[in-house]
Amino acid sequence: MRTFAAHQAKHAFHGITVVVETDGAELYVGRCDDIDERGVHLRDADLHDRANPALSRREFLASARAVGVWPNLKRVTVPAGRVRSVERLVAVAEKPS
Repeated sequence: MRTFAAHQAKHAFHGITVVVETDGAELYVGRCDDIDERGVHLRDADLHDRANPALSRREFLASARAVGVWPNLKRVTVPAGRVRSVERLVAVAEKPS
């Protein structure tokens, strides 16, 4: 299978919908563009702020799995120093709550 040369240098999560937990109240879900020393670069992402939730974390992730992400952020970089974890959305879905 052929792939674009520019994509070969990207992180293994490139193009995958991921959940990015921060060291604060923010939780991002979006399509990973790349991960590098600057942070996690997402496209078409949404943000869940646990400090002011309209939905619980569990409801937010369940909605993302069921109907997809409502892209409120066209592009966002979560700074490397703030990232606690990066996981595939489907892997988070499989974890017990």
